[in-house]
Amino acid sequence: MTTLTGATAGDGVAGSPPVDRSAGRRRKRGFARVGWRHVVAVLAVLFSLFPIVFVLSAALNPLGTLSSTSLLPTGGVSFGNFGELFERTAFEWWFLNSLLIAGLASFASIALSALAAYAFSRMRFRGRRVGLLSLLLIQMFPQFLAIVAIFLIFTTVTDLWPAVGFNTPWGLFLLYMGGALGVNTWLMKGFFDTLPRELDESATMDGATHAQVFVRIMLPLVAPIIAVTGLLAFIGTINEFLMANVFLTDAESKTLAVGMFGLLQGDERNNNFGIFAAGTLLTAIPTVLVFQLLQRYIVSGLTAGAVKG
Repeated sequence: MTTLTGATAGDGVAGSPPVDRSAGRRRKRGFARVGWRHVVAVLAVLFSLFPIVFVLSAALNPLGTLSSTSLLPTGGVSFGNFGELFERTAFEWWFLNSLLIAGLASFASIALSALAAYAFSRMRFRGRRVGLLSLLLIQMFPQFLAIVAIFLIFTTVTDLWPAVGFNTPWGLFLLYMGGALGVNTWLMKGFFDTLPRELDESATMDGATHAQVFVRIMLPLVAPIIAVTGLLAFIGTINEFLMANVFLTDAESKTLAVGMFGLLQGDERNNNFGIFAAGTLLTAIPTVLVFQLLQRYIVSGLTAGAVKG
């Protein structure tokens, strides 16, 4: 009787090892402290993947309509929407126009912002503070507010110089250059401020000019922020719609944003959804490639540029 009572008072089975109930409590505390974050991360990933999977399903849907599209393809898989996209639209021209304008605009934006940031960071001149504040204040007003004045100006420009007027990539490029300075200048200036001035002074003592100091010493050191500003300028330009929709009306002069928007206008919205989804997938390729090429600079460029300013 005594032996049975002793076994019962233990872990339930005579001779079995004791049960470590503290391990279960530690697991519960660990989940309450850290584990819920993994659940939130998984839900966030699923939420972000939903539109991508839906667009991919619509692009591969052989029917090519919005009403027949589901999260997963149910009627088979077909690449016919991609063929119809090139047959029924001028998608190749939209793609080339967008790459040309976005590439040139981002390169010019980097050059202008780098020159302005170097001058504001390294030089002391009258109106320096006013100029910095003006660049910041101007960004508060979107460029579209001046669309009427810009339209009237380009109407005259188109009559005098058609090569840089309406329905030309060069005219839209000049328009984008009007807002090239701004946030990018502030980002680069913050990065330039983190570089020691001894580099400039030692180079100047060796006989280097301001241009040589800027090109040979400063630019290699600020490569991360150049990559970041270039990426931001490229994404912002290739996705810009309002100004491009006003200035580009010919089918072969449109950009991707304007041309793709036209596929969903009118009564053909339901029927064109398949080719619209196919074009959306192809439109994402340049941005993804640029991001992959510059991703190693992005984190360091954004964090270092925010240290000082």
